[in-house]
Amino acid sequence: MHASDPTFPLYPVLSFLAIIVSFIPFPWHFRARNIGTCSYMLSTGLYSLVEFINSIIWADNVNNIAPVWCDISVLTIIGASVGITSSTLAISRQLYHISTMNGRSTTPQEKRREIIINSVIAFGIPLLVMALHFVVQPRRFDIFEEIGCQPATFNTVASYILYFMWPVLIGVCSFIYSVLTLRNFYNHRVEFAKIASTNSGMSPSRYIRLMLLVFVDMFCNTPIGVFAIIVAARAAVLPFSALSESLDFTSVQLVSASVWKANRLDRAAVEINRWVPVFCSFVFFVFFGFAEEAKKNYRKAYEGSKKFLGCRGSRMKADGFPKPR
Repeated sequence: MHASDPTFPLYPVLSFLAIIVSFIPFPWHFRARNIGTCSYMLSTGLYSLVEFINSIIWADNVNNIAPVWCDISVLTIIGASVGITSSTLAISRQLYHISTMNGRSTTPQEKRREIIINSVIAFGIPLLVMALHFVVQPRRFDIFEEIGCQPATFNTVASYILYFMWPVLIGVCSFIYSVLTLRNFYNHRVEFAKIASTNSGMSPSRYIRLMLLVFVDMFCNTPIGVFAIIVAARAAVLPFSALSESLDFTSVQLVSASVWKANRLDRAAVEINRWVPVFCSFVFFVFFGFAEEAKKNYRKAYEGSKKFLGCRGSRMKADGFPKPR
């Protein structure tokens, strides 16, 4: 049944696990108002959720059986794919801002301003790209066998400016912030211990882990963005005026596995795109799912569940249930 897809059922299993590990650290990052990391978890988690469902529904067919779900999937994929890199930009900007403080505490006004700016970067950019994609969208969506719903993008110069360039552009901005951050630590001899003395809620250990996350994302997602541009540019780049001739938001393109797997570069581009959120989810969990702050929250959750179950057990005994031997 799934002989043509060597990643089945491995991909659905790993993408399901990616959903779980994406949201495990979310509560305490949300309480700490860590905009960049919260956006990162939402992007990878929702992206993995969409790809998980798609990989099951269209595991061995290319039928348009869930058009409304595909509309939701396409918007999520567009937003989340950019959201991963924009979240990294928000994180790298935050790290740069902390490196310029040199141990000085932030004021409430500065904190509020940083939250607003990071929110615009982390959530505003993906929303902007989702809107811009409509300009170069020739049809409702595409369905790839074994993959599921995918965005349809007309291959014109405008597509590279409005859509394809964003992961690369954001990655370059993150790289600049990271270089400036490292320069600040080197030139001003900023000690990591001073970071903990500010009221930014940033420990030296967490700062290093965030920096590593930024570097991993830059050296993975930015080259992937460049690769996507190269693959798209291999096909004929049509003038923007040709879009009006093929524009039909009621049509859906169905692509069988034999077609998108016929070319190695096309196949690599499709496969890489769906594995990115899974990889990013596990990378984030490796950095933050085993940290001391995570262990403290696990212990709190464990103690809370024990109290809850103990309370329920006491009520059951009080209501006359037999005591287990």
